[in-house]
Amino acid sequence: MQSASQATPLRQRARAATPHELAAIPWLSVLTPAQHQTVLAQLQVADAEVGERICRIGRPANFWFGVIDGLLKMSNDDSQGPAVTFTGVPPGGWFGEGTLLKRESYRYNIQALRRSVVAGLPIETFHDLLENSIAFNRFMLNQLNERLGQFIAAREIDRISDPDLRVARNLAALFHPQLYPGVGTMLRITQQELGYLVGLSRQRVNQALKALVAHRLISIEYGGLRVLDLQGLRCYPQLPT
Repeated sequence: MQSASQATPLRQRARAATPHELAAIPWLSVLTPAQHQTVLAQLQVADAEVGERICRIGRPANFWFGVIDGLLKMSNDDSQGPAVTFTGVPPGGWFGEGTLLKRESYRYNIQALRRSVVAGLPIETFHDLLENSIAFNRFMLNQLNERLGQFIAAREIDRISDPDLRVARNLAALFHPQLYPGVGTMLRITQQELGYLVGLSRQRVNQALKALVAHRLISIEYGGLRVLDLQGLRCYPQLPT
């Protein structure tokens, strides 16, 4: 059953961003004062409930989206092929730029795994920044380059059968400092949510996390996970000496 908020489309629940929410958007700092004011007039945020979809396969891409708080899942659920989870999107992550650049419809779904605050920049404002801001273009080039590396790594992860290694690699991706600067060293995520992202049961995720804790790569804290050694997590099980 849908909640009252989910019954109302996300766009109709949009509002202006608070100063605290604006401070969580990494690319605002590269804009000129005039561009900054233009963006503030167009940028919108909304609260997405658990299970709510921000993007749907086949729908036109009209916004560039980012996560202020919460956790989203990118997948191909409801497509013609087998269900695949591409990645999780934690705080600080912005996504969909490739679809906007080509002015295409979405080829994936984006769904909230937990209650999340999502920001959206209209497509025309996005293209105006690309045409008029060298600094924004540099940010976008870096974003696309890092995203390419992430998806190449994701293909490699799909071929990994060892559950501990799958969890380690997926966690390392969620702590990516350039793509997800809002995460820092602490990610708010449950073992069930992590299981949805890596394709494992909560019980098997729990076993994998215990192994990573034993290697002093992460610590399990109230409400989430803290990374203690990001490079070690990326290299697991060949740990640095």
